[in-house]
Amino acid sequence: MSQFAFLQGEWAAVFQSAARAETAVHADPRTACFYARRALELAVSWAYKHDASLKLPYQDNLSALIHDPSFKEAAGEAVFSKARVINTLGNRAVHGHRAIPLDDAMVAVRELFHVTYWLARTYGRAARPAPGLTFDTSALPKVKPVRGQTAEQLQQLEAGLRERDEKLAALLADKTTLDEELKRLRAEVAAAKQAAAAQPDTHDYSEAETRDYFIDLLLKEAGWPLDQPRDREFEVSGMPNNQGKGFVDYVLWGDDGKPLGLVEAKRTRRDARVGQQQAKLYADCLERRFGQRPLIFYSNGYEHWLWDDTRYPPRAVQGFYKKAELDLAIQRRSTRKPLVAGEINPAIVERYYQTRGIRRIAEAFERDHDRKALVVMATGAGKTRTVIALADLLMRCNWVKRVLFLADRVALVNQAVNAFKHHLPDASPVNLVTEKDAEGRVFVSTYPTMMGLIDEVSNDRAGRGGDGQRRFGVGHFDLVIIDEAHRSVFQKYR
Repeated sequence: MSQFAFLQGEWAAVFQSAARAETAVHADPRTACFYARRALELAVSWAYKHDASLKLPYQDNLSALIHDPSFKEAAGEAVFSKARVINTLGNRAVHGHRAIPLDDAMVAVRELFHVTYWLARTYGRAARPAPGLTFDTSALPKVKPVRGQTAEQLQQLEAGLRERDEKLAALLADKTTLDEELKRLRAEVAAAKQAAAAQPDTHDYSEAETRDYFIDLLLKEAGWPLDQPRDREFEVSGMPNNQGKGFVDYVLWGDDGKPLGLVEAKRTRRDARVGQQQAKLYADCLERRFGQRPLIFYSNGYEHWLWDDTRYPPRAVQGFYKKAELDLAIQRRSTRKPLVAGEINPAIVERYYQTRGIRRIAEAFERDHDRKALVVMATGAGKTRTVIALADLLMRCNWVKRVLFLADRVALVNQAVNAFKHHLPDASPVNLVTEKDAEGRVFVSTYPTMMGLIDEVSNDRAGRGGDGQRRFGVGHFDLVIIDEAHRSVFQKYR
């Protein structure tokens, strides 16, 4: 009997995909991850359709739906984190070309069990699953591995399924046109949700297990295989405790055998920043031993912080840097040139207020260690030229390698690309709206296009064999320019 049987009564479509994932774990791990994500998509879409408190975000793909604040609030951190794991593993199954390990398929189905338990407990009208219900990996069907479906076959299957799926954006676009049947169902679901909230949820969601696994998953997504003993629990000496020893949760090594980064994982629901001082002490120990200070990450699985304590205070990030990005960050400690001495190219800007604006931004970055700046210029005053000259200065002084320029209309993207090609041709400007696979140093995009590319793994489209890493990782861009940064953009795409 399927461990997802509690879904059959009210969520037949979710059950069907969950059961397919369950039976494929041993036979075909890639397909299991695909159907786990498919079941999650159907479950989350059902929730958005039937729960009036969930607010549809800028687009209705799975990543946008689970990251919307209304869903995160309704589901809670534990369920949200599990949804991210399932989505990530599903993306890797569909777009990556590396083999999917059996363990990953087991995790995807296990996490799906907890997410669908939450769905049935929160919204079940006829009955709710028993509080003591647990997932048993040993009960998964033991079948021999088969020649599974390829990533390309799953991409085709995915496209076919989505063609038949209900279009949430169209369905919920106008709340006044909701049909009477849906209004009745929403009222029933609201009553069921209220009744469920009145009783404590005693289900064991195995949060610590998910947190540990998700940190591993994000590191692997950034290209860290974690396949050497010294990658985890690396022993250091010189700690201020009785034994003078400590164990670094993760060390991210460079090709020269020196540490590029470390990760301190706090395995509690407490604020990730609790690990900040401990991480600093580990960095001190590694620097004394190897002569190089690593960048510091600390995380509790939900929140991740990056701290280059030679220059900046800690800041929240969405994941971990790739090896090349950490390597470059450490190189810049010695190769970055002072911006105050850098020449602003007079062939790009020549008006005094443009050069003044660039100097003031450079001063904020260099002297004040700021990471953000707002430039206010009248229409026609040459703001695009100004930011091109700024990007040129930052590139020549080795502060910036890659730039992302975001605009809210295709016409503005085309205009910016043409301006970059004219004034900064060596940067090989790429229009991501029309050239999704091109490479360069300056990328120009609309917000929806970039949001669609954020979760894409490298070489998805080009067919050159994906490596399971995000194409645009957390540290890919050194400078992000927001064109016309008005309120409507931040309300929608924040």
